[in-house]
Amino acid sequence: MTLRIHQLEAGAPPERLDRLLAAIWPDLSRSRLQALIREGRVTIGGGAVSDPSAKPSGPAEIRLDEPPPAEAAPRPEAIPLAVVFEDDDLIVIDKPAGLVVHPGAGNETGTLVNALLAHCGASLSGIGGVARPGIVHRLDKDTSGLLVVAKNDLAHHSLAEQFADHGRTGPLERAYLAFVWGAPEPRRGTIERAIERSKANREKMAVVAEGRGRHAVTHYRVEETFGESTEPMASLVRCELETGRTHQIRVHLAFVKHPLLGDDVYGAGFRTKAARLPEAAREALETLGRQALHAALLQFEHPRTGETMRFESALPPELERLHRALAMCDGAPPSETTAVKVGP
Repeated sequence: MTLRIHQLEAGAPPERLDRLLAAIWPDLSRSRLQALIREGRVTIGGGAVSDPSAKPSGPAEIRLDEPPPAEAAPRPEAIPLAVVFEDDDLIVIDKPAGLVVHPGAGNETGTLVNALLAHCGASLSGIGGVARPGIVHRLDKDTSGLLVVAKNDLAHHSLAEQFADHGRTGPLERAYLAFVWGAPEPRRGTIERAIERSKANREKMAVVAEGRGRHAVTHYRVEETFGESTEPMASLVRCELETGRTHQIRVHLAFVKHPLLGDDVYGAGFRTKAARLPEAAREALETLGRQALHAALLQFEHPRTGETMRFESALPPELERLHRALAMCDGAPPSETTAVKVGP
């Protein structure tokens, strides 16, 4: 809500209220002002005025309570979706890298929400809000993997509660596969550091001292190392979220000096390390074009049946190529298969 105030001086020539306000606040159209007046959002001397043709006289204080602009409803768009599971209550998608989850500044179209509206039809309307229908959690644009969307109020309420609980009292589980520089020590552990938006760069998040920001916990386990065993060039790390903060895995791993491969936001200082990679791995990384992070496992309780639903997603081709190339860092030839287990 924006409050606008103007002091009308004594002796001002009488003029229609809508024309007067259009002259005072030229950024608002006359038709918009007429609508606001009729809604009772304009007061003169403390009294509401609902007639745009009224001719106020001064001295008097004019106040305009301007509501925030209404969210634009996304339009359905025929964008192909990799549907893993679907029923009347929910849909599980294997999201490709590069697909934005919901519309926002700079991404008004071409999002997962636009695709879901075309795929699911009117059933998503209004579930969870106009701009984010059905969305109960999200993945970064350049993170691939599993995401569940609610198709009705019952499912939205249940799934939202499960994600807010982060699996503390229920079966919710989320596991990610991350290719990182070096290998964290110890090889299995927990990063527990608060996160808030960076004051130096508002597009980034940053670790801050406890008592500031939002509590964030990431559990990790090194699954594979690539290169020398004493000082690996890179590793494949399985991450589980106990909280769900923006960019949490990327920020936490960068904080412990093991940022994600391909992460130009949080790992820009590690770009020179790419020169040490074998040619195949260097080329795979150069063509990746995004952070090497994949949401590989998603488990939750079905909102209606109570059944535990568990889904796993294999590495997409671009990460599979990187995986195979990194496996050659120690001189060993790539195996026939490099399938990664994402279970416990």
